[in-house]
Amino acid sequence: MKQINSEFIQTRPDFAAIAAWIPKGATVLDLGCGDGSLLRYLKETREVRGYGVEISDLDVLSCIANGVNVIQSDLDSGLADFENNSFDYVLLSQTLQATRHTEPLIQEMLRVGREGIVSFPNFGYWRNRLKILRGNMPVSRELPYQWYDTPNVHLCTLHDFETFCNDRHVAVLDRRVMAGKNEVQLLPNLLGSTAVYRFQRGI
Repeated sequence: MKQINSEFIQTRPDFAAIAAWIPKGATVLDLGCGDGSLLRYLKETREVRGYGVEISDLDVLSCIANGVNVIQSDLDSGLADFENNSFDYVLLSQTLQATRHTEPLIQEMLRVGREGIVSFPNFGYWRNRLKILRGNMPVSRELPYQWYDTPNVHLCTLHDFETFCNDRHVAVLDRRVMAGKNEVQLLPNLLGSTAVYRFQRGI
C-alpha cells in the first residue's frame, strides 16, 4: 500500500495536499474523478467513504477496477441527484479548468457538501507567461495539451480564482500552492504551477 501511495504522490502532488485537509472517515464526493485514483488514495490514507462522478466510459471502468464507487454523469448537467449537505467534502481535482459552467458548479459543490476543495493549474505560472511572451500557448506537465486538442476552456490564475470567490461570497479557508512537489510561499501567483484551495459558503 505504501508503494501505491508513493506512486500517487509522485504523479499528483496535489493528492497529499487534499488529503491533509480531510479527516479520517469523512464522506467525499469527487467530481470528474477520472480513473478513481484520488478516491482510492483517500480511502487508503484517510478511510473516506464516498463516490466519484465521471462521464468517460473508460474511466468509469477504471474506477470499478480501482474499487471506487462511481456514478456516470456529466458535471455540466449539475448535481441535482444529490441532496443538500450530503457530503463533508466535494472535490474538483484538476477539473475546474475543463468545466463549461464553472460558477453554477461551484455553487452546487457548496450545496451538496460542507466544504469544497479544488486544484487547478495556475496559468499565471512564470513558465506559462514566458511561453506566451514567446508567442506560444504553454504546454507542460500541468497543461499537457496542444491548443487545438485541449479540454481546458476556463484557465485561470490564483488571483482570478480568489477574485471569483470574493465576488460570490465564497470563503477561502486555506490554500496550498506548489511547483512540482515543493510548496511555494514567495510570489505564489508567479512561482507556483498548481493551486489547491479549500472553501465554504460565505456569510
